[in-house]
Amino acid sequence: MWLDLLKRKKERKKERKTFLRCIIRYYGLYFSTLYILPFKISGSIREFLMFLKKVSNAHHSCISLIRIQFRWVKDGVEFDPSKDPELSVSRDSGTFSLTAKDGPIHQYQGRYNCYASNVLGTAVSNEARIVTENTPTLQKEKKVSKKVEEGESVVLPCNPPNSTVAPVIHWMDKKLRHIQQNERVIQGRDGNLYFSHVTEADSRDDYTCNTQFPSARIIVLKEPIKLTVVPSNSVVRNRRPQMMRPTGPSSSYLVLSGQNLDLECIAQGLPSPKIQWIRKDGVLSESRTSKDSYDRVLRFKNISVSDSGEYQCTATNLQGIITHTYSVTVEAAPFWTKEPKSQLYSPGETVKLECKADGIPSPEVTWSINGNLLTDPRRSVKHGVLTLKNVELSDTAVYQCKAVNKHSSILINAYVYVIELPPQILTEDGVMYSVAEGQMIELACETFGSPRPNVTWEGETWGALVANPRMSQLLDGSLQISNASLNDSGQYTCTVSNSRITITAELDVLNKTVIVKPPLALRIQRGKPATLTCEYQVDSRQDAPQVQWRKNLQKLTESSDSDKYMIDESTLIIPDVKEEDEGTYTCEVITTLDIAEASGSITVVDRPDPPTQIQMTEPKDRSVTLSWTPGDDHNSPVLEYLIEFEETEYERKEWEELSRVSGNSQRTTLSLKPFLSYRFRVIAINDIGKSDPSMYTDVISTPAAQNIVRSFNGPGFEYKVMWRKVLGSGPSWHIKSIKSPPLIITDVGNFSAFEIKVQAVNEMGEGPEPKSTIGYSGEDYPLEAPLNVGVDLISSTAIKVVWAPIKRETVRGRLQGYKISLMYYGPESRREHVREGKPSNISFVMTDSNEEMKVLGDLLPYSHYALSVSVINNKGEGPQSDPLTFHTPEGVPGPPSSLLLDSPSETEMILHWTPPSQPNGILKGYILRYQQVDKEDNPMQVEKNIDHGVSHVSLKLDPHSRYRFYLRGYTSLGEGLPIIREGATTLDGVPPSNISLSTGETSVNLTWVSKERQRNVGFFIHYLKKDGTWKHSERVNSSQSFYTLRGLQSGSEYRLKIDFKNKTLWEDEIQTAGASNHKTVRKGFVTESWFIGLISALVLLLLVLLILCFIKRSKGGKYSVKEKEEGQIDSEARPMNNEGFGEYRCGEEKRTASQPSLCEDSKLCNDDALDDYANSNSVQTEVIMDESLASQSSGVRDVPDPGTQESSPLNPATPGQHRDQTWIHILAQD
Repeated sequence: MWLDLLKRKKERKKERKTFLRCIIRYYGLYFSTLYILPFKISGSIREFLMFLKKVSNAHHSCISLIRIQFRWVKDGVEFDPSKDPELSVSRDSGTFSLTAKDGPIHQYQGRYNCYASNVLGTAVSNEARIVTENTPTLQKEKKVSKKVEEGESVVLPCNPPNSTVAPVIHWMDKKLRHIQQNERVIQGRDGNLYFSHVTEADSRDDYTCNTQFPSARIIVLKEPIKLTVVPSNSVVRNRRPQMMRPTGPSSSYLVLSGQNLDLECIAQGLPSPKIQWIRKDGVLSESRTSKDSYDRVLRFKNISVSDSGEYQCTATNLQGIITHTYSVTVEAAPFWTKEPKSQLYSPGETVKLECKADGIPSPEVTWSINGNLLTDPRRSVKHGVLTLKNVELSDTAVYQCKAVNKHSSILINAYVYVIELPPQILTEDGVMYSVAEGQMIELACETFGSPRPNVTWEGETWGALVANPRMSQLLDGSLQISNASLNDSGQYTCTVSNSRITITAELDVLNKTVIVKPPLALRIQRGKPATLTCEYQVDSRQDAPQVQWRKNLQKLTESSDSDKYMIDESTLIIPDVKEEDEGTYTCEVITTLDIAEASGSITVVDRPDPPTQIQMTEPKDRSVTLSWTPGDDHNSPVLEYLIEFEETEYERKEWEELSRVSGNSQRTTLSLKPFLSYRFRVIAINDIGKSDPSMYTDVISTPAAQNIVRSFNGPGFEYKVMWRKVLGSGPSWHIKSIKSPPLIITDVGNFSAFEIKVQAVNEMGEGPEPKSTIGYSGEDYPLEAPLNVGVDLISSTAIKVVWAPIKRETVRGRLQGYKISLMYYGPESRREHVREGKPSNISFVMTDSNEEMKVLGDLLPYSHYALSVSVINNKGEGPQSDPLTFHTPEGVPGPPSSLLLDSPSETEMILHWTPPSQPNGILKGYILRYQQVDKEDNPMQVEKNIDHGVSHVSLKLDPHSRYRFYLRGYTSLGEGLPIIREGATTLDGVPPSNISLSTGETSVNLTWVSKERQRNVGFFIHYLKKDGTWKHSERVNSSQSFYTLRGLQSGSEYRLKIDFKNKTLWEDEIQTAGASNHKTVRKGFVTESWFIGLISALVLLLLVLLILCFIKRSKGGKYSVKEKEEGQIDSEARPMNNEGFGEYRCGEEKRTASQPSLCEDSKLCNDDALDDYANSNSVQTEVIMDESLASQSSGVRDVPDPGTQESSPLNPATPGQHRDQTWIHILAQD
């Protein structure tokens, strides 16, 4: 192909054609609308097709032809193509064409607008632009020859001819074979050929850059370039990466929304660097970007505003890394968000044409009429809305709305036709409609006329349909039926008011599709099969439905080349469940009329991961505390932890069970035996099984017991300790003899491996040759943080964190794992938290030492996060990597925060709500569903889509039913969880009729029980005294439940009643208590003064006797005053007894001359008489006091055995028990 093009290049003449097409087609009808629409784009020339849009139907006949006039405007100046001899103009349209063989065409470059006019107005086209340029040619250039040393980098230039159209570039050899490209050799976007480093095989003299311009059908061949690679005289040294294209630390790019963008990252180095891309201010979307040219190019197709931000390319090899930051700014040319609609109007109406546009920067919106500025004061523009007041026939015109920003402009025509026409129904008569039960259906009745005709609908059995709350008439005359029921089937008639024009429509309501057995929530072990079933029921009059399965809202398909999913009608089978199969599975049964869906889930469970970070703390002679960090439980909670130990001094090493603790524990204290060396490991256990064992701990040795006596087979026993470094110390050993362990060796470095032997020696000679063991010196904090930390988005609540493995020499200890610090800044709408650097929550995730990737879940959707990664060894945590910010995409919202029900009438319910506290994205609106709950198997009645700015809605309901309401928000990802409320409308209230009465002397209490669901109502209580006039109380509310009617006369008879709406609802008669004014009551002796005085004297005498008895009991006792004074003890040590009045019984008191007994003279003071006051507490008090005195006088306390005491704040450990953990402990045992 290339050879043929090169041959034809020499034979072909230069020929260029340019067309601007402006065509009008007209159908002569009652009215016509004039439009100009883009037709075709060829190269840089935009062609336009202009025609009259047919608005009426075939029933309207043609009246006459309207002549169309065309004119062109070039760069704001009138341009007549018919006066240019080089241009040819079409007779039936405004199209002109140019055919230029050899002459210049630069004079035609410019911006063009086409105007098409008739008696109804003038339409204007969008702007077309003609750009002209010379045919690209090869400039004379010198031959290029490059000579470089092996291992160096080099760039072979291409320098293609300048053109507004990007050429297609190929690097070839003299035989027209492509130069092979790879990570080392790559072609840049500028056409140059880049070598990160060269080898001797790169030497050749025919590197040729071929430049192809497809639109001009030419190929420009460049001069061949000679590259000579000289072998190096020494060993080729590796080199750190350096940026070749682009240069410098950063670069900026401005691109328009919808265009494509390539970010290029070409680096030199030896060996060839690896390229990695990340988004610095968020997550790099894999769905919106792709990588090309061996990851050297990050490509955006159809870029959007959300792609604005900072991106980073990292080039890495064994010698180091280099980065380059790309600042991408995405702006947008104007685009319509709301277009004006062409319409018919009758004289005297007010016309509003809405025109809204958006872009970056925001465009300016202007209006014109027939291509001219607006001058009539009846035409006003505000916020992009053109208002025409009291329109006349002369206002018939084409109105242009134009939006302009710095990038481009757009224009749209809207036709206003002011006319008076007779009414017509455009919808066909006898249309048959079908709908599933519970769905919404619209019966069309499209009308035509000026002024706009009014229509009415009637049903076969319903009559007028306006009063039916489920049926409403739309602005275009259609009848909308919500929550269709089987009873809605039948014939409907649409009639134009004040005329005999009618059509009929037939409606057939079918049973809705129902899922009778939905998928279940399964818990499946990894590797086992999972089966989800979805049984359904469909109306027999419908065709067989389609069953669609979705996983996390994404469609699932059965592929012939994969056995991942097996779908058999309503059954989904996953033969081999893996972690990625976890999620929500939805079954959709799709018919031509409705969709039924139900969801189940799969949770993958498995054995737990082994615990990590096993640490020993608080070491003592006979115990140690072991702590650990739980591993992933794989969705099955850990039931218990098994702690195993190994005695290291025996050659036969076996792990034995030491202890078990509950699954919610993360530490335990272990009891140890004397003179043994231990190490431990931990195993987690859940319902699935045991985890793998954790990493074992360092060795801990317990001292010998004091009562152990050993024979060493001879005098002069001692230990010969030998040690040397495992690496770099040679065959020599360091030797030291000690009498007893341990031996502490200092200045040995951090985490160095030593070979250690201990041999028993006495005066008779050395014992058997010991086996060596490996020990390590203490650890230090890690030096560096992990490199190349990146984040990959999995879902709105999960991410995958990746990082490069850490260099082992920087760990300075045993690598225990990595620590991920996750910082939460808040939802996407609160970006100031990120700028202020104040996370509202920080969480940590630990990994194993062999992990270089971790999946983090339970994130909040549509939120800002940042994370960093650090290294962990036994000493602690190293420095953290630079924080990497990202934000999670949208998810489904949580339930609305509140839902309140308010019923202003018997048939109306108003629902008030507040937005969800966790919108998890941009809230698009709400979906309200409700159904009757007091009828069995009642389907969901109504479904409404509500705008996100609305916070209440009014419903017409059945006053005799109770309803359950489901309100949920939705984002672009779908519906969220609902908030559910039950309620019923409030019935019109009436005053109570079931009243209970309670009378007093001057008042009466009225009580009643308010009826449920009844509205509060006010009423008056009327009352009449015999021989009096009717009076009434203040206004009473039925919700009070009681009322006290005051101001009555004692001993009088009254008649009470409650009237409501001219009816007596309740009536009763009462008589107040007390004496009336005309009657006297005979007094009894109870009210006489002498009787009251007698009773008072008796009560006072009884009280005096009781007081004397109490005084006597409080002064009696076993001991004299002197004995009590001598026997006093510290009041703080004396137990108190407050359970009785006194300490002694009367029968046991010790009499003295100054203390006579009251018991001899008074019978009131015996035990029987005082049983109600003192009961038996005096005996109990005596016993308690004697025991306490005995314990104090003995002076003997229990002292714990010092051998059993443990370390505590009150009993500190013996000095020397704790050793520095960074030293080497060497313990010997014979």
